[in-house]
Amino acid sequence: MEQKNFKQDLVLKEFWRDNRRFADLFNTALFGGKQVIDPDKLEETDKEFSNTIVLKRHTETINKIIDLVKKTYQGVDFVIWGIENQQAIHYGMPLRMMVSDILAYQREYEDIARQRASEGELTGAEFLSRFRKGDRLHPMVSVCVYYGEDPWDGPVSLYDMLEIPDELKSVVNDYRMNLIQVRDSEQFDFQNEDVHIIFDMSRMIYHRDFQKIEEIYGNKSIPSELGIVIGAITSSKNLIEAAMASPKGEINMCNALKELENKGRAEGMAAGRAEGMAAGLQDGKAQGIIKSYKSLGGTQAAAIELLKKECGISQTEAEDYIQKYWRQIFLGLVGRLALFLFL
Repeated sequence: MEQKNFKQDLVLKEFWRDNRRFADLFNTALFGGKQVIDPDKLEETDKEFSNTIVLKRHTETINKIIDLVKKTYQGVDFVIWGIENQQAIHYGMPLRMMVSDILAYQREYEDIARQRASEGELTGAEFLSRFRKGDRLHPMVSVCVYYGEDPWDGPVSLYDMLEIPDELKSVVNDYRMNLIQVRDSEQFDFQNEDVHIIFDMSRMIYHRDFQKIEEIYGNKSIPSELGIVIGAITSSKNLIEAAMASPKGEINMCNALKELENKGRAEGMAAGRAEGMAAGLQDGKAQGIIKSYKSLGGTQAAAIELLKKECGISQTEAEDYIQKYWRQIFLGLVGRLALFLFL
């Protein structure tokens, strides 16, 4: 993958296209490790999974959500939804997923109805719905993978988004989403090594548990592809660049993280020095303005306005400079005057 062609928003989608990774996510997170989905029997389904919802006059585009991968196993559609780290928590996610499922069911229903209409031979009741008594839709099983660093504090079901009187809860239908948080994934024992590594490493990076990373991965290199995925999850452009620049197609994450830590520390120190120099220059400029104004008999109010204009600072900052230097300059002038008079 060339760096110039790298698109971070496609990294996770490509990662989950692998059948073994895809199956392991569902088998581990939803089925407790039971091998319900056979990766060798997974089938690709339509990739045109619309990210726009149109309901009469209301059109809503799902920009913050990536419908990563959709596959079929034994007549059941499995979908991975992902929320990008930089987009943070989505407080309408259960509704979004529910609407997506409904649209998928509706689309399949309409396909069957068109087929039945073309075939003819429908009974009275079947003619009305264009759906035979024995017709069935394919089930949808969806998971939402939340890659963010902050704990998920949003709703996990339609109930969580509704204000329902207690006496009505038993008659209001619910929709519950399957949520997987990378930052809280310790309970999952993933069997696929790639899936295990990206969850394990990303979680420890979020928790700043670098000592544990050193203990587990100290002498171990991983494929650069996984380093890129981990960088995409944790929004680390430097890690992505380090993985992409690796000449051997693999990366030692401990060494990479240490280098990034050292680089970050050096950049922080350089930035601190630059900020200090800039602050010192502005401080000297402010002192010079006050000194000049004071020596010319100017007022504090006029000096404040000049400071705001020349230094590009706020009223409060200008007043702080006056408080800091006005009396100091005044005492300096008095001292020099006294020295002149008594010599």
